[in-house]
Amino acid sequence: MDYGTFRGIFTLVLLVLFIVIVWWAYSKRSKRRFDDAANAIFDDEKLHHNTVGDQEKESEK
Repeated sequence: MDYGTFRGIFTLVLLVLFIVIVWWAYSKRSKRRFDDAANAIFDDEKLHHNTVGDQEKESEK
């Protein structure tokens, strides 16, 4: 096996790996998990506002 054949096989393996990763990223099974991860920052913001609001109520007492 010469160097050209090795490079061809390596390129084919990388292409297949790329296609598998793209398929996984856009599959319907992964959509909910990715949407949850994308919206996690907003959940943290709501939690922060609730915590800050509770602290302000306690300081007013």
